Amino acid sequence: MSNEPDPAGEATSDASAPSETQLPSLDILEMETVYEALGNSRRRYLCYTLFEDTEWSLTDLATKIAAWENDIPEQAVTEDQREEVYVSLYHAHVPKLVDEGVITFDEATETITTADHAEQVLAALEGIGASLDSKQETHARSDMDEQEQ
Repeated sequence: MSNEPDPAGEATSDASAPSETQLPSLDILEMETVYEALGNSRRRYLCYTLFEDTEWSLTDLATKIAAWENDIPEQAVTEDQREEVYVSLYHAHVPKLVDEGVITFDEATETITTADHAEQVLAALEGIGASLDSKQETHARSDMDEQEQ
């Protein structure tokens, strides 16, 4: 019988065989956390920009988001518009995404890069984005210089 130990003392039951189905890693974000990370338009925009490039300065992101929010070319963004977005990113949105492991933030250089959970959040964003905010996605994925043409 297959559930009896063999003469060498090793179990031969089917239960000891490696399972074909693997459980998800414990390092995967829960869906609620993914949706919370994407629940704000500025955080979604920041995540969309990660499709274009995986490293951004906080100032460049603030400029890009301010241009989108005000429906103007990036070179037309005023210092006040940029600063308002910058403060919001720095104090609220970047820390949230850092806590969730979506991005890293280097305080010294004020640079944002992707982190361990970025792929999972970006996959969710790509899946839901087209129906929610395609104009935001298109703008975020556009090259900064395209706005000048």
